[in-house]
Amino acid sequence: MAISEISKNALTVLEKRYLGKDEEGRPIETVEGMFRRVADTIAAADAKYDTTTDTRALSDAFYTLMTDLRFLPNSPTLMNAGRVLGQLSACFVLPVEDSMEGIFDSVKNAALIHKSGGGTGFSFSRLRQSGSSVRSTGGVASGPISFMKVFNAATEAVKQGGTRRGANMGVLRIDHPDILEFINCKADNKEITNFNISVGITEAFMEAVENQSDYDLIDPKTKQAVGHLSAEKVFDLIVDHAWKNGEPGIIFLDRLNRDNVTPTQGEIESTNPCGEQPLLPYESCNLGSINLVKMLRKTLTGYEFDFRLLGETVAQAVHFLDNVIDANNYPLEKIGETTRASRKIGLGVMGWADALLMLGIPYNSNEAVELAERVMGYINTAGHAASSKLAEKRGTFPLFSVSTLKDGAAMRNATVTTIAPTGTLSIIGGCSSGVEPVFAYAFIRNIMDGTEMIEVNPVLTAKLKELGLYSDALLRKIAAEGTIAHCEEIPQEVRNVFVCSHDIKPIDHIKMQAAFQHHTDNAVSKTVNFPKEATRNEVRDVYLLAYREGCKGVTIYRDGSREEQVLNIGKVNREGQPAAAAACPTCQEERFGHIEPRPRPDVTRGFTEKMRIGCGSLYVTTNYDENGICEVFTSTGKAGGCPSQSEATARLVSVALRSGISIQEVYDQLKGIRCPSTIRQQGMSCTSCPDAIAKVIMKVSKIIEDQPREKASYEMPAESSIPQKHPIVPASASEIHVCPECGNVVEHEGGCVICRNCGFSKCG
Repeated sequence: MAISEISKNALTVLEKRYLGKDEEGRPIETVEGMFRRVADTIAAADAKYDTTTDTRALSDAFYTLMTDLRFLPNSPTLMNAGRVLGQLSACFVLPVEDSMEGIFDSVKNAALIHKSGGGTGFSFSRLRQSGSSVRSTGGVASGPISFMKVFNAATEAVKQGGTRRGANMGVLRIDHPDILEFINCKADNKEITNFNISVGITEAFMEAVENQSDYDLIDPKTKQAVGHLSAEKVFDLIVDHAWKNGEPGIIFLDRLNRDNVTPTQGEIESTNPCGEQPLLPYESCNLGSINLVKMLRKTLTGYEFDFRLLGETVAQAVHFLDNVIDANNYPLEKIGETTRASRKIGLGVMGWADALLMLGIPYNSNEAVELAERVMGYINTAGHAASSKLAEKRGTFPLFSVSTLKDGAAMRNATVTTIAPTGTLSIIGGCSSGVEPVFAYAFIRNIMDGTEMIEVNPVLTAKLKELGLYSDALLRKIAAEGTIAHCEEIPQEVRNVFVCSHDIKPIDHIKMQAAFQHHTDNAVSKTVNFPKEATRNEVRDVYLLAYREGCKGVTIYRDGSREEQVLNIGKVNREGQPAAAAACPTCQEERFGHIEPRPRPDVTRGFTEKMRIGCGSLYVTTNYDENGICEVFTSTGKAGGCPSQSEATARLVSVALRSGISIQEVYDQLKGIRCPSTIRQQGMSCTSCPDAIAKVIMKVSKIIEDQPREKASYEMPAESSIPQKHPIVPASASEIHVCPECGNVVEHEGGCVICRNCGFSKCG
């Protein structure tokens, strides 16, 4: 048993996100207890097929598989197996039909899935284009993007109460008449924040790009051409937006359907939120990953892959994941029926970059690409063999037909392999994430007693000690940039091997993705990282290379391309050393740039103004001292209102202002928020309680800034006189660059964002 190998950081993540808790949020489960709970639950599914199975022995085997950190299932399985919720799947795809009933059925179903801890993918391609007629009402359709915003709002509401955040993928076909609006819909980082978006690319479109010709736009209702666009110009528009902020990604729809094992059940239209799992409507998939670092064995000259151990691990993992399908408590019976009909599983890998380091192979080398082909080819072949062996005992998946034979063998599972992002799982496993390169080799933490601790990649630590170079000064230098590329103290041959994400050319990212894709049933989740100075043409070249190399999709991220980004790697203090993280006094998480609000002064001065709101009157009291506004109070009149909501807003405003957030930023965030009670009423002085608070604090700030306080007149400045600037937007699902929970630097991978400090993931 290898529980002792779980790092302190991994233990923190497990306690915060995975272990069972009491009503007050205190852990009531040990790490060993969690793994035993999962192993017992998944092993028990064997009894469905053989009542003589020794499920205790099988549970012990599954327990060892996980505690040795050789394999870990996706997060919902670790969280929910053997507990009341019992929802074990990570990813789902739901249809969006072209009717009001169908659309809002999907909104409801998505909410149920998000509540249970899953992520959802949607294609909005069936929805008629904006401006087209709606026969039943005589009106005009508002189009796919307007309904994406409805789904986004529902996700925002549901995700507040869960341990995993709701995440979505939104797909629109390249030939939909609203494709230009879709490509542009996330140009503003504040829009549709709970969605990743991808354009569904067809082979015909890519041929038109290469031929510099036009292509047709197709009415989704009539299936008739209703216009045409220049393929090259649309492709360049996609590239331009991806260069600006990483969205949209692209998926190659025809390739997804080329490998659709059950075409009689429909067409694949979408994927899960990170793009690696194409699914039919109402399908779900259970994912899990093998830790490739644990598949290495030491030799007299270094390390090599132990393919015997890898084969045994693959067989156990396929058995485990097939059992998950039967142990699962699906959020909708329709999803359960559809999933059991195809029994898709997605076995992938993590720790690939760390394994290459231990082997002494540069990530950006032909040798690494060739090894990826060999290792993933072996996993795929062994996985299919394990699925075929299960089919002999349990039967094939119900939709099996001769056309679904793999290497001439009947299969238990329609698909077996998937390369998923493994952000939180790789923290637990103590290895690099998925098939991504190492993001940064070192960063600095500040421990609660004020001492600094430098977190260093364990493989690099071992190498530096072997070379006699391990020192605090060198580690601080590495932490300043995250890379060792400029550390001349380290031999060049070592620097050539220990490359990080930004040391690698984008084309080498694609070559690695393609190598894994060649031996993966589903798709590969990976982010192609670009330096900030990368050009649009470089992004374009990568998209074209991904197409030519046989990838099923591609996601890119250009460093610094989103305006709210704060880079923590490279931030230094006054002594020229990397800035350390400060421990948050509330949650004790180490974080960069944490600000404590200043204490409330003993004596304040202030104003109270009566504001008319939709449900009566709101009294807003704004107090200030010599440093500016320090607190806001609200009180509702006799007519009622929303006292808890307005009080919560006032408290947060007070804390924000005492923490140094500017009045303008608070104003920008609250102004214009509209309450339904104001919609049909004339003469409103504000549109909601938050809007009222915004107006009053801006008014008071003008008074105390521009006039002697003891003679302050109390007149609202004209809206046009309020200085305007681009608001600083709170971190949200699509544009976070520092962790919203602990403040640490985050990593972009596979269309997802992960914090390796606390385990936060925007994709759940």
